[in-house]
Order: sequence, then C-alpha cells, then structure tokens
Amino acid sequence: MRSTQKIRLYHYTAAISVVLFVLSCSKQEAGSGQYARPAMPVETAPVKVQTVTNEFEAVGSFEADEVVTIVSEIDGKVLNLPFEEGKRIKKGQLIAKLDDSQLAAEVARAEALRDQSKVTYGRIKTVVDQKAGTVQDLDNAAAELKVAEANLALAKARFAKTRIVAPFDGRIGVRHVSVGTFLRAGQKIAEVANLDNMRVSFPVPERYLNQLKRGGKVLVSTSAHPQEQETGQIIAIEPVVDPDTRNGHVIARVPNQKQNFFPGMSANISTVLYERDDALTIPSEAVFANGNQSYVYLVNQDSTVSQVEVKLGTQLSDVVEIDSGLAAGSIIVKAGHQKLYNGEYQEQAKFISDAACNSEYGTKLNGIKKLTLYITDTEEYLYSVIP
Repeated sequence: MRSTQKIRLYHYTAAISVVLFVLSCSKQEAGSGQYARPAMPVETAPVKVQTVTNEFEAVGSFEADEVVTIVSEIDGKVLNLPFEEGKRIKKGQLIAKLDDSQLAAEVARAEALRDQSKVTYGRIKTVVDQKAGTVQDLDNAAAELKVAEANLALAKARFAKTRIVAPFDGRIGVRHVSVGTFLRAGQKIAEVANLDNMRVSFPVPERYLNQLKRGGKVLVSTSAHPQEQETGQIIAIEPVVDPDTRNGHVIARVPNQKQNFFPGMSANISTVLYERDDALTIPSEAVFANGNQSYVYLVNQDSTVSQVEVKLGTQLSDVVEIDSGLAAGSIIVKAGHQKLYNGEYQEQAKFISDAACNSEYGTKLNGIKKLTLYITDTEEYLYSVIP
C-alpha cells in the first residue's frame, strides 16, 4: 500500500518573540489504525577521546629580579652625581663621588709607614743573617711590617668607598640627594633595578602545591598589556604553608625584554597542573546529579536508555572528563534527559544543513537557518527556530 505524507504546522509565539515552526511528515501506513506512543526527542553525543589539560590560574605581583638601594657606607660630602635619572646603567658605572681628600692623605701616610717598616725589616734581617742580631728583633720587625701593610689596605678600602658604583646592569631611578649634600652612612642615594628579568610572586592553594614543580612553566600577563604574554619558569616553592590562608608561596622568573612589566604591577599567572592525551570526555550538559552522585543516560543498541553512574574528572568550560563509568565511542544523551527514565525509547537528534534541507524538503523550508531532524520508527519531526 502506498504511504502518504501529511504536513502539519504548529505556530508558537514565545515571550521573547521567537517563532517556532514544527513540520511533521507522517510515514504511517494508511489504514493501519495502530497508535504508537511517540518516543522522547533527545540530542545525543558520543564519548570522545581527547587531550584534557587541567590549568591553574592565580593573580600575583611582579618584583624586580635584582633591585638594590644605593647608599653610602661612610660619611662624606657629595662631589658628583654623574648619572641620568631613569636611564640604563652598567655594572661598575659611577653613581656618586664623595670628598676623598682626607682619606687620600690617610692612604699616603699608610704607604709611607709601610715603606718604612719594609726598610727596617730588611736592615734587621741583614744583621741577623750576619749573626749580629737576635731572632726576636727580626720577628718584631716582621710583625711591624704586617701591621703597616694591613693599615695601608684599610686606608685604601676606606678611600674606595668614596666612589659609589652600580653593582649590576639595570635602570637607575631618581636621585634623593644633591651635589654638596653631606651624606651619612646608610643614607639613600637612588635605586637600581634589573628589569630584563622579573620575578612573579603568587599564592597557590595547598591542594595544588604537590602538582607544581621547580622548573615548571607558567604563562604570565598583566591587565596593562593583556595581549603580551610571556613564558616563565618556577624557581622556588616555599616549604611552609601560610596557616591563615592555607596557601603556599611560589616564585617564578619571566623574561621582560620588552620592558612591559614593572615591579609592583599585578600579574595574571596560569600553569598546567597535568595533561592527559587519552581522556574520555562528554558534554557538560549531559551530566546530572542525584544526591552526591553524577549520572548520564547511556543509549543502548535497541534505542532505549539506561541511567549510568559516572565518576567525573577535570571539568572544563564545555566538556567534562569521565574517569569511570563509560567507554570510548558510547552514545549518551546530551540534551533532553530531564524527561527520560530507565528503559524509555528515545529518538536521536541530527542536525542537517541548509542545502540538504532545501534539496529534500523543497522551497517550503527555504531560508531556515538551522534544522534539527528527529527520527523515530513512525514519524519525522523538523524543528526550526527563526530569529
């Protein structure tokens, strides 16, 4: 007997002015007279194998890799400050010159005493070698020579402190003294910081600490330059957890060749805790909870569904990892599981393109942007939402 087709149009107007057209094409045998309860339409998805990356994100602070406050070690008047504020400075470059007249005189005096002690030691040694002097006289002369040499070294060391130089390559800040100022020992002159590399300090909850390792990679950016992202390395993990916050303290070093990062700026840090290449994943919306346990509906070979208990792993934005309960390639219910129960017959949803729709259903469906085709044993349903 030849089958007939009927087209029914259902028109609904939602509160948000979305029009839903439903067209159905009946394929029932004419005169069969049998009623079959329509299956529950659902959308299905396969259990996929993919790489799952579990990332940790935190907010920290930038610190200079090397930073020092330049101070004077001795009292003295400033004679010269031969540096430009805010400019780069080389290691050993002169930052400040103090009045050295008195210390230079002390060096000259110490050199003279040293020379005198050296001559005296040589004279006594000659006498002792000729058996005309005592060994005690020679020992005393040797001790006096050593004292003189030590005094000279001390005078030279104090004299060297009148020249204050940069301890490493970096950028020098503003000066805090002027030429002619009488500096006291410990008084601040300027700050020098090496900004070619930065340290990033950030907190890590205690549950993640054992997953971070020294040498691990981190990605670092800042809100001031969100498009600039640098890769750094973890260089230290504090062995003690803060008892108040239960957070550990982690330090990473990151290159700063573009000089986009400055000490004190906030830092956005992300790092991979672990990565699995063969993880089983399903869409997040397929999972529903009952008490403390998670479940999904598994589509059986006879198109019935079974409620299956699953153990969840890493939860990402659109998919969730399945640690146990499902096998790769299995078909699960992605959407529509709210009205299902164990053993119920379901119909799978398939999305078809504009071209396929227009070629199969003609111009009546022309212009429809998205169609969902539900197939059962007895009927086809075409659902389309038109904006």
